[in-house]
Amino acid sequence: MTVTEVPATTDWSLSPSRALDFKTCALLYRFRVIDRLPEPPGLDAARGTVVHGILEKLFDLPAPARTVAAAVELVEPEWRELIEADPELAALVEAAADGDTGGLVALAESTRELLSSYFTLEDPRRIEPAEREVLVETVLPSGVRLKGFVDRVDRAADGRLRVVDYKSGKSPREEFEGKALFQLRFYALVLWRSTGVLPTMLRLYYLANREVLDYHPDERDLVGLERQLEALGRAIAKARETGDWRHKPSKLCDWCAFQSLCPAFGGTPPPLPETEIPVEPAAPLG
Repeated sequence: MTVTEVPATTDWSLSPSRALDFKTCALLYRFRVIDRLPEPPGLDAARGTVVHGILEKLFDLPAPARTVAAAVELVEPEWRELIEADPELAALVEAAADGDTGGLVALAESTRELLSSYFTLEDPRRIEPAEREVLVETVLPSGVRLKGFVDRVDRAADGRLRVVDYKSGKSPREEFEGKALFQLRFYALVLWRSTGVLPTMLRLYYLANREVLDYHPDERDLVGLERQLEALGRAIAKARETGDWRHKPSKLCDWCAFQSLCPAFGGTPPPLPETEIPVEPAAPLG
């Protein structure tokens, strides 16, 4: 009788954001996950965090109370709480101040606009989410651990699942929709493997231009994604073992916060830490 060896589960996990990091540039993945290098805060990312927080709290209210006015009331308290917890962000908001209006005033107004856009896309009074900001995780046959936080999961009376994600930016051009949907397909795979239920719809709400992107996954699609993630997991495991984190220059380098440490720009990466922290850092929302 042949005994099949079961692969050991990795002591590190892979989220959609970090998977895309490695696909974009292995060195970027290393800087964020292995080195845990700090990145300067951004106002767009902070605004996305505030919007996500408000939309989560909105569903804590009784259905009739889920109104634009209720959401707008939460804007300034959410911003102040975020700023008080992050001195770097507070300094950034202060630097963005314009005359007597102040940076926070403009940020609060743009946040209200995004929330108003959300209410044109769906009526939260008619929805009772099954889960909000829920951690989902599973382990692939190779032992690679997948995990991530889903903005919202809706469950129909017949058990069908819809996975929903809010984006505070604009919808991508058609040729970039696949990358945009990668995150939700990742979550759909994790939910399918962990619960046995394959989500029937993935939905992205783009608040900046009031667009909705729907996608209906099937088993073939998610099995293909699983194979891709298995291969990606093997590549990451090899890089962790060998310490070989290659940089991959592309147009995306223009937005990278680590240019000064990248060989493509004449920089030198810091020495690898002696001990890795296995848990993935949380990815920014938005």
